[in-house]
Parts: sequence; C-alpha cells; structure tokens
Amino acid sequence: MFGEITVPPAAAGEIAAIAQRQRTEKKSFTDNEIVEGFLKIAFGAEYHLAGRVDRIRKYDGPVRVFADGNRADRKAQIAKIVADIAARVQHLDIGMAESLEDANVQVKLVRDRDLQKTITTFYGSERAKEIRSSLDPQCLSGFRKNEKFEIERSDVILTVDNGDFVFFDCAYEELLQSLGPINDTSTVPWTMFNDNVSMGYFDVYDQYLLNLLYNPRIKPGMTVQEAKAVLPDVLADVRAWVRKVNNLPQ
Repeated sequence: MFGEITVPPAAAGEIAAIAQRQRTEKKSFTDNEIVEGFLKIAFGAEYHLAGRVDRIRKYDGPVRVFADGNRADRKAQIAKIVADIAARVQHLDIGMAESLEDANVQVKLVRDRDLQKTITTFYGSERAKEIRSSLDPQCLSGFRKNEKFEIERSDVILTVDNGDFVFFDCAYEELLQSLGPINDTSTVPWTMFNDNVSMGYFDVYDQYLLNLLYNPRIKPGMTVQEAKAVLPDVLADVRAWVRKVNNLPQ
C-alpha cells in the first residue's frame, strides 16, 4: 500500500494555453519564497494513507519510468517529459525503462471511463471510494517508501483522452510528485502543486523545488529542522543550476 497519494486539479485548454503560461511565467523569486514553498510541498501529504509524513521522502538511486498503455503518442510524450525532467534536475538520475520489470515508476495510461476501475485495481475498493469522494481525481500518483523514507516504487495513473493540456498538466505534476514532493498547498501561487494552478510544463519555480529536494545534502528522513539547517548552502548551488539551464539573468 502506498504511503501517500495526491491528485492535481481539473484543467481545461489546449497546448496554446501552455505557451501562454510560459510567456507570462514569473521567474524571479526571493530565497524565502523558494524555501517556504519547498518546506510546504516536501513535508506532509495531500491524501495520507500510511506512515509518517514529517520527513523528507525521495528516491536515493536511479529512477526508471515505464509507460504502460495502448496510446503510442502518449507514451512518446511521457518519454519527452521524463527527458525534460532529467535535463532540469541536476542530481536526479531519471530515464525510461524498457519493461515494467526494469522500472520503479509505472505510468498507467487509461481512458477516462476506466479511471475509477484502475484506481480500484491499484488501491482496493474501499480506498478507491475514499479517493473518489475526497479528491475526485482526473489522474493520480502514489509511492511506497521504506523505513529510511527512501521511495522504493511509484505508480502514476493518467487519462489519455481528456485533451492535450490536461494530459501534460497531469503528467508533469504526477511524475514530479511521485518523486517525493507530494503535498499540495493553496498558499504558494507559483507552484503546480497548488490545486488552483495548472501549468502543463516544468516551470522555473518548481525546478527550484525539485533541485532542492534532489540535492545530495537533502537526505531521505530529514526533519524540517534538519533540512532548514542546510537549505541556505543548497539553495546557492540550486540557484546557479536553475539559472544556467533556463538562461536566466544574473
């Protein structure tokens, strides 16, 4: 059983909506804005099933993703999204797997009409009912961690037939949250981990958050206080990296 799961908000639009968001994206943030967002999404869980959520949770090794479904176009899009994440998160070794057996992240691609049935298969009928009543998801992700708070396996469920914007929005958020930052917050307006925000791409603010999480000095099992102690030094390195990969001004 997965320790935490989360779903993004419903979204509507087309790929043009992604381009519009990228044109108007905020890319400059204070240290406090970045650190506050990181602490809010890296600790806690939107929908908590089992285990403690007051610790850093992350993979501590290579992440391999397998897309399972019948839509070749959506599988190709997942591969591009994974490559984009790999290019933008410095210390994360993530790529596609050839088979489910070789993967520790399974992306299950389903039709919208099969979503609830698939959630039931993954989580059981009682949990599926709870998820539906409390979250009413369009897509879903969850992970299982060990006693060291290292994530061992993630599952992502995405619908393929709700339009391109919804697919990209769900795919980025769920894949990223399956890596550890599984809490949603309504108090940070720049993150895709906000139920009121839809992105459809890997925005600069969330690149800061994922690079903080996967910096080697942020370790699985860290408490808030332990993370706060190293964040200033980590943030300096993360700023340099995010600036470089996004061609941001000094």
